[in-house]
Amino acid sequence: MTLTPSLVPQPQAPVDGRQSERALTVRRGTCRLLRQHGFSVLPEVGLASGRRADLVALGAKGEIWIVEIKSSLEDLRADAKWPFYRLHCDRLFFATLPDVPTEPFPQEAGLILSDGYQADILREAPTHKIAGATRKQVTLAFARHAASRLHLLEDPEAGNIELPAW
Repeated sequence: MTLTPSLVPQPQAPVDGRQSERALTVRRGTCRLLRQHGFSVLPEVGLASGRRADLVALGAKGEIWIVEIKSSLEDLRADAKWPFYRLHCDRLFFATLPDVPTEPFPQEAGLILSDGYQADILREAPTHKIAGATRKQVTLAFARHAASRLHLLEDPEAGNIELPAW
């Protein structure tokens, strides 16, 4: 049986209603940039600390980057949790839109500018290698979340079951 194009399930990025259209725009361009750099990327990954990273990127050599999306200065100013993400990644970045001033973003993290179609790294993030046990935890969590999301593409009626934090 051949499905007509309108009946073929189309992959959809997970959206849980907490992301604004502006944040989703930043996410799309940033994901494209990370894939161009050879990373596999997942949005909205729960971390062992109980926090949720906007984007987690896994490189071919096991390098882990976290990107926190900030759609406005108000969004940045309201975020006091960003330093905790460093415990779970080798490099930490912020990503934002071209119309958001970049000066207030912390120098301790990298900075990505995204227009939704493409993105550029304006400032590289310092590298701070995480411990081997943490790397294993993050990599396993990444794989579990990826498998869950693939399952939802194949069986959307299964519902979005939240995975426990790793």
